[in-house]
Amino acid sequence: MHFTGEAQGTYYAITYYEKDGKNYQEQIDSLLKSFDLSVSLWVTNSIISKVNNNDTSVIPDEHFISIFKLSQEVSKKTGGAFDITIGPLVNAWGFGSTDKIKMDKNIIDSLLTYINHEMVSLEGNKIIKENPNIKLDFNAVAQGYSVDLIGKFLESKGIKNYLIDIGGEVLGQGAKPNEQPWIVGIQRPTEDKRGEYEIQLKVQLVDKALVTSGSYRKYYEKDGKRYSHTINPKTGYPVTHSLLSVSVLADDAATADAYATAFMVMGLDKALQFLNANKNLDAFFIISDDNGDLQTYATDGINEILVE
Repeated sequence: MHFTGEAQGTYYAITYYEKDGKNYQEQIDSLLKSFDLSVSLWVTNSIISKVNNNDTSVIPDEHFISIFKLSQEVSKKTGGAFDITIGPLVNAWGFGSTDKIKMDKNIIDSLLTYINHEMVSLEGNKIIKENPNIKLDFNAVAQGYSVDLIGKFLESKGIKNYLIDIGGEVLGQGAKPNEQPWIVGIQRPTEDKRGEYEIQLKVQLVDKALVTSGSYRKYYEKDGKRYSHTINPKTGYPVTHSLLSVSVLADDAATADAYATAFMVMGLDKALQFLNANKNLDAFFIISDDNGDLQTYATDGINEILVE
C-alpha cells in the first residue's frame, strides 16, 4: 500500500505491506490533525498555543509531555544548543507564526532573557514558566515525532514493514517483501540548473530514522546577507558557519530531528565531539569550504549503510 498527502505544511508519503491491503490513510490523516491540536503553533487553540498565551487551565496531553521531556533531555545533553524556548527569537527573525520585526542588538539581548530551557518545567500535568514572556516552539522535533506516531499506529495494526516520509524526515522499519532494504536519499544542499536538489548519496534504512536539518531551504536574504532559520539559542542570531546540512541516524525520528537541529547550531567540530561521546547516534555532514565547494563527513554508522 502506498499513498501521499499533506500535513504540517509539507507532504507525506507512506508505504507499507499489509496482507489484506487495507488503506489506513483516513485514520492517519485524523491522527495528524489530532496531533496538530497538541503542538502546532498555527492552531490557535492547540495546547502549545494556550501554554504560550499563559492559559493556566490547559492540561498537556501525552504527545506534548513526550516532546517536552525529550526536548529537555536533548537541551541538557547539548548544553543548550537545542532549546524549545527559542520561540520569541524564531518569531522575531521572521520564521515563526508572527511577523518579522527589525532586529538589532538591543532587541536580541532583551529577547535572550526569555530563552533558557531551564526556565520552564513540567510539574505534575502543568507547564511552569518562570517568565510569562517565555514561548515554546516544538517545530524542531514535532515533525519527527509525528513520523514515529504514524509508525506506532501502523504497528498497532500488525504492520511491521513500512517506510514513512514526512517532509524528508524518514522512518524505515522491516523491509520490502523481497527482503530488500528501504533505500532513501540525502539531498545535496545546492540547486541544479533546473532549480532542483539532487541526491548526494543513498543509504539503506533498516529499523532506523533519518532526519536532515539544513540552512539551505528556509532562509531569506537582506542587504546581500543570508539569514538561516536555524537560530543559535545562546547568541540569538541565525547560524552563519559553514555547515550546510546534517542528517542524523537514530532509532526514532523525534530524537534524530532534535539532534539534527542541535548539530546545525553547534557546527561540525562540536557536533563530531558530541557524536564521539554518544555512539547511539550517527550523522552525515555537508560543509561549504573556504572556496565554496562542498565537502562531506560521515560517521562510521553512516558509512556502513551507504548504497554504492
